[in-house]
Amino acid sequence: MRHDIQFCRGPVYKVDEVKGCALRQQMSNNERRCVVNETEPTRPDDEQEDRQRERREAEARPRPRIYVASLSDYNDGRLHGRWMDAAIGDEELHAEVAAMLAASPMPGAEEFAIHDYEGFGPVRVAEYEPLGAVARIARGIAEHGPAFAHWAELVGSDPETLGRFEDNFEGHFADLEAYGDSIIEAYGFDKAVEDLPDLLTPYVNIDSAAFARDMELGGMISTSEGDGGIYVFGSDW
Repeated sequence: MRHDIQFCRGPVYKVDEVKGCALRQQMSNNERRCVVNETEPTRPDDEQEDRQRERREAEARPRPRIYVASLSDYNDGRLHGRWMDAAIGDEELHAEVAAMLAASPMPGAEEFAIHDYEGFGPVRVAEYEPLGAVARIARGIAEHGPAFAHWAELVGSDPETLGRFEDNFEGHFADLEAYGDSIIEAYGFDKAVEDLPDLLTPYVNIDSAAFARDMELGGMISTSEGDGGIYVFGSDW
């Protein structure tokens, strides 16, 4: 997630590069948060490469599916159901289920349940999960990738909260220490240490792991393990 420079009340820090996370500063006045990132102008070739990379990433993203079965058939000892693409509109998914029930050999089949699912990452899809909630989460995963699945597992299926994903997603890191390192670099603390007199440098050490751990314990960030590391999210939800 990248942001151009935004001006807000309070001290502002400019950095050359923010790797993997948004630079966030908790404001003591008005409890406002400002995000600062300074980027260089992009060239046309860079923009084309970015578009191609985004297209490749979109094609590689999981496409969540659900298997919906007719309960009338199931209770009658027969399996009748269908795998469905869940990352579609709410009405479309309801129509898919209705079409499956209409094709049932049981007259008047109306009840259904989700008997299987795939592509939802850590999210558990219940048998009687509302189709609107399923489709909402599935669309987010299809658009943003596995990170959205971890976000949904963290915050639930509320539409407004799910919609704050981009404002809160900090990135995927090997561990909390790696996240702490990125924050320290973003604020320029590492360079500040380098600028100290040589006499003092050996005695200055920033414990980035403890720093990030205290951020999590203090409720400033939330994490979710997955894909060989941790997904980090802000607390604005």
